[in-house]
Amino acid sequence: MVTLQLRQLDIPPGQRLLLHDISWSEFEAILAELGEHRAARLAYSQLTLEIRMPLPEHEVDKELIGDMVKILLEELEIDCECFGSTTFKRETKKAGVEPDQCFYIQNHQIMRGKRRVDLSVDPPPDLAIEIDVTSKTQLAAYEALQVPELWRYENNRLQINVLFEGQYVESQNSQNFPGLPIIELINEFVAQSVTMGRSPTLRLFRDRIKQLMGD
Repeated sequence: MVTLQLRQLDIPPGQRLLLHDISWSEFEAILAELGEHRAARLAYSQLTLEIRMPLPEHEVDKELIGDMVKILLEELEIDCECFGSTTFKRETKKAGVEPDQCFYIQNHQIMRGKRRVDLSVDPPPDLAIEIDVTSKTQLAAYEALQVPELWRYENNRLQINVLFEGQYVESQNSQNFPGLPIIELINEFVAQSVTMGRSPTLRLFRDRIKQLMGD
């Protein structure tokens, strides 16, 4: 058997590495070796570990959609706690994920002031966001951790998945922002940002939300 250290692996941007038959203790050891300050994102489910290295396209869309969610929360005066790309894992579920962005909304009061997450006592985030450019989100990991709502942006289209009897179903509406055409809004303004740029797009997005709230 050949043993390699993670520092020997070089994953180019936009590529992913799949490791099979990884035990929970090995997953924990890999997390420890990689540390918290890294560009790679990890997902673990059913003894398979995926290590992804995002492209600039991924990072731009991640920040833009995350900022639009923050604008929605601000304009609707909804309190939240943002946990970004925190590692969420639970040994009893044998699953772990690192969302591109995530928010505690219904459970924001429980998580206020916390700087560490322990899913054996803490709830999962109410909303997680994943940008799928070169790889698919591991839905099984999110289902195992029971994240109530998951947004996946792929091929210039937003898909909303909500938990129903423990499994994800596609929905046209967001449970966190009912009454707003979230899919249409995100699709429109992300596409617009390509030519207009981030800041003007976000200003126009805020204006649109105000208009919709005034209708």
